[in-house]
Amino acid sequence: MTEDGPSRSIAEPTKRAALAVEVVHHGSAWADAAISDATVELAAHAAFAEATPKMPASYELTIVLTDDAEMRSLNRQWRGKDAPTNVLSFPAGDTPGRPGPLGDVAIAYETAATEADDEAIALADHVSRLVVHGVLHLLGFDHMQDDEAERMEGLERQALASLGIADPYRGEGALAGISP
Repeated sequence: MTEDGPSRSIAEPTKRAALAVEVVHHGSAWADAAISDATVELAAHAAFAEATPKMPASYELTIVLTDDAEMRSLNRQWRGKDAPTNVLSFPAGDTPGRPGPLGDVAIAYETAATEADDEAIALADHVSRLVVHGVLHLLGFDHMQDDEAERMEGLERQALASLGIADPYRGEGALAGISP
């Protein structure tokens, strides 16, 4: 230390964006699935790492593991579609990706399990993909335009690769995509 105080040559600690994830189970549909909360949290963190908000702050989100009945109700209420879907994202505010609560991601067990069976992939891998997709929506990414879809798919690929999960957008037999 100099007479003028601490030396300025000591680097300030780098602040980083941090994510807190809560996993909530609605109903019993997920009870027999061999998917741990840690797997779901890891997928959320992988998406966050690929698309980390520029602002170094704390962020939080909730992943709701639900069933087709509740998902159908949510889809009808919020999107006007009277059918279950695999994943829905509910941003916490009008500006996605802002510090604090990001929102909720809901995943329907029966739909996710059917899709995984149809594509002959592990349910845990498919659920991880749905989590990544939903979290990217909460961070402000979308797939309504071709350029947006390419950017979002690229982030999904990177996040899934970091988890050791195969590219879901590759050639024949690949998943057609997330339900619109």
